Amino acid sequence: MLQALDFTPEPLAHEALREQVRTFLLDRMGAYPTDVRARSWQGFDADFSRALAARGWVGLTLPKAYGGAELDAFARFVVVEELLCAGAPVAAHWIADRQSGPLILRYGSDAQKAFYLPRICQGKAFFCIGMSEPGAGSDLASVRSRAQPDGEGWRLNGQKIWTTYAQHSDYMIALVRTSGSPEDRHSGLSQLIIDLTLPGIDIRPIRDLTGSSHFAEVFFNDVQLPATALIGAQGQGWEQVTAELAFERSGPERLYSSLVLLDAWLAWLRQRGKRDDAVLLGRLVAELTTLRGLSLAVTGRLAAGHSPVIEAALVKDLGTSFEQSVPLLIADAIGADSEPPPALLRRTLDYLCQVAPAFSLRGGTREILRGVIARGLDLR
Repeated sequence: MLQALDFTPEPLAHEALREQVRTFLLDRMGAYPTDVRARSWQGFDADFSRALAARGWVGLTLPKAYGGAELDAFARFVVVEELLCAGAPVAAHWIADRQSGPLILRYGSDAQKAFYLPRICQGKAFFCIGMSEPGAGSDLASVRSRAQPDGEGWRLNGQKIWTTYAQHSDYMIALVRTSGSPEDRHSGLSQLIIDLTLPGIDIRPIRDLTGSSHFAEVFFNDVQLPATALIGAQGQGWEQVTAELAFERSGPERLYSSLVLLDAWLAWLRQRGKRDDAVLLGRLVAELTTLRGLSLAVTGRLAAGHSPVIEAALVKDLGTSFEQSVPLLIADAIGADSEPPPALLRRTLDYLCQVAPAFSLRGGTREILRGVIARGLDLR
């Protein structure tokens, strides 16, 4: 069960870190308009990510021996929270920092750790995730991409879809079948690190209705991989991916996608001295405060070395529901307002209304998550 936790055993150190991050972001992003900052998740800016890395803020939880800061999960929470609240472009380093690096640290060989982790910490290796497939979606156990033993390595064939920024990434960690058939479900799945420059890989960006192309589909046609591409032991993929999803689903990433809009709307209300929407604001702040407490509790579990899969699924489900509600509720409030909003606020609102339905898809659909929660509570 989730319990109330102190934010950190060293609050002064973490609050000092928060101030450092805020100063950095003010200097780097002070002129960014809100409709750009609302695209934080989709903002791919390699230079920005490398500037973060130069400050030691990428790979925060990784050991110093690999170039990390060797800080706890709460320090990373502080940095991520500030980045998302500011609407910083996080997509370049996002996945490597959040889950690929910790996954390699936990399951990778000494050679894999020595090669990949320093590059992640330096902002020189960007990763994407190869989980979803056509016909599989969030049902990861039914993936059909297959890696066959071939000489000293593997021959990979298959397809991945909804892969965030595969077209700009250096590597993919892919969940594939190395034995058995999809009917075997969790058995026979493994994870491989794939160099995306290898022959036989075709990456096709997918344009969404906002005009951006942060998703891609990736095709593998007889891709030759070395034996060292395998992470951990063959057949260990399901254990790895469930641990990885706990990193992906639990943090402030699942709470703040609409916060730039909320701040912009609040600023407009304050500018006009308008108090009619105080009840709605109170409701949103109360819900956000509760969700943040839940997310911090899961962070505490991660910091203690646990794999809080069920708790993370719960936070992700509740958090994305909140994120989706914010633009809809603000749209209703603005629609009932006698004064039209500023053009910049309108553009920010329009963008988030378009992308909000996807919030409950990324990281696992609501239906899949509720199945995970129900099984964890012995309800099914």
